[in-house]
Amino acid sequence: MKIILTKDVPGTGKKGQVLEVADGFARNFLIKKGLAEVATKDAVSKLEQQSTKLKKIAEEELQENQKLAHTLDGAEIEISAKVNDEGTLYAGITPQKIVQEIKKQVGVAISFKQVVIPKPIKDTGEHEVKIKFLHGLESDLRVSVYQG
Repeated sequence: MKIILTKDVPGTGKKGQVLEVADGFARNFLIKKGLAEVATKDAVSKLEQQSTKLKKIAEEELQENQKLAHTLDGAEIEISAKVNDEGTLYAGITPQKIVQEIKKQVGVAISFKQVVIPKPIKDTGEHEVKIKFLHGLESDLRVSVYQG
């Protein structure tokens, strides 16, 4: 029997795959548990339309991420922070603070989860920060922290 998986099934296939499986397996397990549906002509054409739509959305998303990555790559932001007598910051510069300053200074909105720093920045000077995007894109950003 020809079926379309509606969910990932370990050992069988991924969601959206059209497979040929044994009739009993299809009727008694996959379809009964809502893991698959019979692959009629209408269902297959609907799946192809959804697939085309998803590809188009993914391409648009990739182009948008490329624009953002290009805008941020090599950009520099400045952050003013309070410093103690030894020259270290009272409070570390976190990804959330970096995101706020990127939005303010560059005009690009990103998530703090995209900012990659090993630990909060605790001293003045220039620091390299990576910004990760979907599709494996990355940007290098320079953060200058000064006493303020």
